Amino acid sequence: MNQQTPKAPAKSARRRSRELALQGIYQWRLTGADMAQVEKQMREEKNLGNYDAKFFSALLRGVLARHDDLQAAVTPHLDRPLDELSPVEFSVLLLAAYELLQHPEIPYRVIINEAVELTKTFGGTDGHKFVNGVLDKLAAQVRAVEVAAK
Repeated sequence: MNQQTPKAPAKSARRRSRELALQGIYQWRLTGADMAQVEKQMREEKNLGNYDAKFFSALLRGVLARHDDLQAAVTPHLDRPLDELSPVEFSVLLLAAYELLQHPEIPYRVIINEAVELTKTFGGTDGHKFVNGVLDKLAAQVRAVEVAAK
């Protein structure tokens, strides 16, 4: 009998774009490289897979251009100083905060779920729980009508 292991569903182009943007934000956080340099290096990588180039670019550029505002939006919901977050948690929170604030067409639950999945993939053991809690509070603040309508 020939048994095949079921394949995991293919990642959506948007999920892959978020992964790449996360990696770019992470790189920027650790190296201090400028936005154009980070984006160029990300695009030159081999095996980028199926991703939405416009969405990736919009996310990466948007987060890096507004990082001060995004940090200010996230900070009141943290239980520790921003500089004590792991680079992955920091990067995921900025990415998701950007989407919550700048992409009202994307449901807040989708944004939080994507952030949790990114943290599960790239972060520490329980980092996704922390990210989920922070983003729930931020969503309740910046998307109060949408959250109340759930």
